[in-house]
Amino acid sequence: MKKSARGVDPSIRKFDLNIEKILEDWEVYHGIREVIANALDEQLLTNTKDIDIFQGKINEWHIRDYGRGLRYEHLTQKENLEKLKNPNVIGKFGIGLKDSLATFDRKGIDVSIKTQFGEITLGKSEKHGFEDIVTLHAYIYPPVDPQFQGTEFFLKGVTQSDIDKAKNLFLKFSGDLTLEKTQYGDILKKRDNTGRIYINGVKVAEENNFLFSYNITSLTKSIRKALNRERSNVGRTAYTPRVKNILLSCTTKTVAEELVKDLKNYSSGTTHDELNWLDIQEHAVKILNAEEKTLFITSEELIYSSSAVDEARDMGYKILTIPNNLRDRIRGNTDVAGKTMVDLDQFRVVYTDSFTFNFIDISKFSKNERDIYQLTNNIFELIGGKPRVVKEVKISDKMRRDFITNMDTTGVWESGSGRIIIKRSQLKSIESYSGTLIHEIAHANSGAPDSSRHFELELTHLSGVLCSNSLKR
Repeated sequence: MKKSARGVDPSIRKFDLNIEKILEDWEVYHGIREVIANALDEQLLTNTKDIDIFQGKINEWHIRDYGRGLRYEHLTQKENLEKLKNPNVIGKFGIGLKDSLATFDRKGIDVSIKTQFGEITLGKSEKHGFEDIVTLHAYIYPPVDPQFQGTEFFLKGVTQSDIDKAKNLFLKFSGDLTLEKTQYGDILKKRDNTGRIYINGVKVAEENNFLFSYNITSLTKSIRKALNRERSNVGRTAYTPRVKNILLSCTTKTVAEELVKDLKNYSSGTTHDELNWLDIQEHAVKILNAEEKTLFITSEELIYSSSAVDEARDMGYKILTIPNNLRDRIRGNTDVAGKTMVDLDQFRVVYTDSFTFNFIDISKFSKNERDIYQLTNNIFELIGGKPRVVKEVKISDKMRRDFITNMDTTGVWESGSGRIIIKRSQLKSIESYSGTLIHEIAHANSGAPDSSRHFELELTHLSGVLCSNSLKR
């Protein structure tokens, strides 16, 4: 469709685009971007088939949607109430189309638009009432095909490169792989080592040190305010809160594993920017904890609790080193599935709860072992009798490992069952058996762990009672 084909048709109407100043830094592909954006919006609003972008004649490109058709009224600059009510469309105001037409005119691109309501071209004419001022006008012709569906732009003079640059600004044509969708937007697999920030499918920024790309579909006030006519160079402060919302809403192991893998580089300072946010670190490990058996441990704990780490590996745990502040953040908390996070302290609880003793019946004792075990009540008498909290004393040849000494424990006090459990090897002598028994009685009476002040005081007290009663005899 050529402008010259219409000649000076008396039915032509001229619509003053009223453009005095255009965006001087816009290139042809910026104008094409606005045409594509409008076409995609119309496709979304009318639920019609995909838009077409194809080359016709040499250097002539077509962009067509199959919606309701462009009217000359759409060339006015005003808020589009329909688009304002739809959060997923790209445009909101009648600015982008006029900017694109002005750019095409400035760059020498021949533009024709075809709809069922008429055909539109561009030209320069005197401003009505001010013949000394010439402005850009849209020339409106009667429709050639009143049954035509949608809107088709004919752009003569654009290149393949112009089209490619414009299409590269849209998620629809980017080929970016969606990893997960959330209520705030989508997490996308990064390509070409560049993170891209899209807003409703249009690229507005690039992030070289982001782990992922993102398509923000739920806009905040700050994002709306930051969106300019160019839809580019939107500042990070505007979209960072939404990127965090997207990550904190993700639930898939795929995303969590990528975050956790990157977190391993924390100590070397080579993590991507998302992993500098503590709440994102926390969310990632909470997903991982829910998905698989993982022990989260600091680098210091990895060195000083090697026996616990070895035991965890033997029990099928994946070991992940995390920063100290993250360890403090997750300690005692639950993951996304409501399970307790497994740091070193929690692993000890898990290990203790899962351990099964191998109790030995007295009939299996050797004579020496039986003779020593039968002195149990005598030992109790030396300290004033068996404490009420102690129900029984059991012997096992299998004991829990002490993760500090990396050796099996020789005795255990179980407050829940009221049992003192002593390793069978302690029955080799009265000294070793009685010493272990007194140690566990101190735990039973004090309710305190080793190295605590309360436990030490109780052990000292029992030693004094023991000596006193022995001397009286």
